[in-house]
Amino acid sequence: MTITVLLADDQSMIREGLRLIVDGQDDMVVVAEAADGTTALDLALRCRPDVAVLDIEMPAPNGLVVAETLLRDPLWPGRVIMLTTFGRDEYLFDAIRAGASGFLLKTSPPSLLPVAIRQVCAGETMLSGELTRRLIERFAAQVSPAGRGPTALAALTAREVEVLRLVAHARSNAEIAASLHLAESTVKTHIVHILEKLALRDRTQAAVIAYEFGLVRPGEG
Repeated sequence: MTITVLLADDQSMIREGLRLIVDGQDDMVVVAEAADGTTALDLALRCRPDVAVLDIEMPAPNGLVVAETLLRDPLWPGRVIMLTTFGRDEYLFDAIRAGASGFLLKTSPPSLLPVAIRQVCAGETMLSGELTRRLIERFAAQVSPAGRGPTALAALTAREVEVLRLVAHARSNAEIAASLHLAESTVKTHIVHILEKLALRDRTQAAVIAYEFGLVRPGEG
């Protein structure tokens, strides 16, 4: 399977560098490039890439607005990785709220970009476990997904609740499997069911929900 990628950044040299990295991989190809948010949104909807790599600070509109628009569309099948020169927590949290699956600094090693693309295509997130936990603990109380509450949590099985709690602790699938004495494939199945039942896109959003439901409290474990 070849992963299709859209690149959006207002700096042509940055886009060129990103394209060389992506096109240099055997399993991925750049299908579109954009220098601003309006063009990025149009191309993303027309080309329907597997992954859109969006610069947060690009103009008209910025990458966060593009991400929010795309990820609100139930017919858009892709995932989003945000790029930024800055590492402010507010940007990271806004990206999570928008539904982005990954966040990379432009100062990150070039080798991280293809890793991130493959990872988000596999349904994972591209944030370190510690960074994910710190952001969720700091901002979870500010997020209030409409229409979710105890009745939504009641849709989960006891085992799915256990898995969700460990996802909120930023455990990997392998770590969850070892902790619960399950096969890793079984953990993946549980996570798919959790996301479906709670109408979530990825495990980072699931972790936020776990804090909101009181399954995990800041500072635990």
